[in-house]
Amino acid sequence: MRGVIFDGTEPRVVDDLEIRAPGPGEVLVGVAAAGLCHSDLSVLDGTIPFPVPVVLGHEGAGTVVEVGAGVTHVAPGDHVALTTIANCGTCADCGRGRPTMCRKAIGRPGKPFSRAGQPLYNFASNSAFAERTLVKAVQAVRIPEDIPLTSAALIGCGVLTGVGAVLNRARVDRGESVVVIGTGGIGLNVLQGARIAGAGPIVAVDSNPAKEALARQFGATHFVASTAAARETLPSGADHAFECVGSTRLIREAVDLLDRHGQAVLLGVPPADAEASFLVSSMYLDKAILGCRYGSARPQRDIALYADLYRQGRLLLDELVTQTYPVEDFPKATDDARAGRVARAVLTF
Repeated sequence: MRGVIFDGTEPRVVDDLEIRAPGPGEVLVGVAAAGLCHSDLSVLDGTIPFPVPVVLGHEGAGTVVEVGAGVTHVAPGDHVALTTIANCGTCADCGRGRPTMCRKAIGRPGKPFSRAGQPLYNFASNSAFAERTLVKAVQAVRIPEDIPLTSAALIGCGVLTGVGAVLNRARVDRGESVVVIGTGGIGLNVLQGARIAGAGPIVAVDSNPAKEALARQFGATHFVASTAAARETLPSGADHAFECVGSTRLIREAVDLLDRHGQAVLLGVPPADAEASFLVSSMYLDKAILGCRYGSARPQRDIALYADLYRQGRLLLDELVTQTYPVEDFPKATDDARAGRVARAVLTF
């Protein structure tokens, strides 16, 4: 079968991958579509270290092919969105409803794939850049069949992270001011999360003026080119500032933008050894800096919620898909994503 692999030097599209059958508690999924997320690019450039060789991808949707023993919530033929959260379900954090904090959720890659007899890792417990992938049962969330799979693919990472950061982590309330720094795939979902929460004003910050129309479509009430201009719009500061780029400079600027009792939420991923600074004295006005992993999501609950919001017309998914590419055009999709020419590139099989 076809898929995108990375051996530590360059990614390649191959057609001779093999995958084992599902064991107990596992689901084999035929992937229809997979979003190209910044995290995939971060593996290629080393920002996110990951063992190789690996089958890439982590934001996908498709159809259940086969289930292992004990799996009852999905069946062959069901449409599913995939998540990266392979949580155990039994630890203290899972019991508290915090699956993203489960120590088995991410970072323990298996090797369900092989090529010419050599095992390959699965990225983020998911590997959606393959015609078929194998996930834990908890990672496959059934979705209505009337949601296009090219759109549904984006729920499992970009939507969960961006919308979840607003609703679950920051808990933005009606009428609170929001600044979103960076209007890529994650930033757009933060914008629509703020819109769904009833926030206002919602200020999008991006140096690329071509992104204004889409940012406003997703919920921005203002669009500015710099955080300095955002300060002019919100002279007292923001209740919430979301950094969606992964720049330590912009992290500092997000903190500096905060009003009293404001909070900065970090969503962008800088290099693993990056350090950011801020004025300690500025924090004593009840300000906070919040890390956020995967939108503090509870995927089985949240994906169903977002699917329902989509069907109500309140959550935008189709509009996120700038362009689809057959998996063989992975290099072109990567170039377009790096150049900022797409909100989300979606690979199809």
